[in-house]
Amino acid sequence: MANSIYRASILQSYSQLLFQPCLSNKHCVPKKTNLLCFASSQLNPARSEVSFCIGTHLIPHPNKVERGGEDAFFVSNFKGGVIAVADGVSGWAEQNVDPSLFSKELMANASSLVGNLEVNYDPQILIRKAHAATCSKGSATAIVAMLERNGTMKVASVGDCGLRVIRKGQIIFSTTPQEHYFDCPYQLSSELVGQTYLDAVVSSVELVEGDTIVMGSDGLFDNVFDGEIVSTLAAHSDVVEAGIG
Repeated sequence: MANSIYRASILQSYSQLLFQPCLSNKHCVPKKTNLLCFASSQLNPARSEVSFCIGTHLIPHPNKVERGGEDAFFVSNFKGGVIAVADGVSGWAEQNVDPSLFSKELMANASSLVGNLEVNYDPQILIRKAHAATCSKGSATAIVAMLERNGTMKVASVGDCGLRVIRKGQIIFSTTPQEHYFDCPYQLSSELVGQTYLDAVVSSVELVEGDTIVMGSDGLFDNVFDGEIVSTLAAHSDVVEAGIG
């Protein structure tokens, strides 16, 4: 289970993205289960912009600890900040394929392409280009969120990775999982039978002061109720502590 916490702060225009000590780069990190992302802010009377502060925690499934799990995520401080999760599909292990390879490469490609001019800071296009550049055999569900400096967060997702926006103890925005049928989510794949960026659910939400963003694979949302997530956030003021909690 991997928890990652993103706290978005409204800062002076010259400020950079603030990272918590547990994650200070934008490299792909293998995981299995949860990624928590928080966003909160404080106003500055001068010209203000929004960016993320991050804390993470990784807890792989007990049966997959040796290889670090089957999921991956990346964080970037480009513009207001970019966060993404990919969940490797376990079924590939039955074909002697490491399910983590596809998700790791997908996130590594997405991380390297964030500033690409053709991406144009569009999460759906980032998914398209990262998927096209991924050569590993396998498949994964994925979600990408990009924060504009004005507080608008753009989200694109394929499958059952999810995102919640919590405001004053209430979930005010939630993504909807995509499934063909139970336990068979939409997924980006190395095979022609999979989905593409055109199947992504695209949405946007305006963040306000004090909002919290929770992003994760189905390992989080299948095992932790929304009310428990809200309670955990309420019990911790620090992004690193909340991720571990």
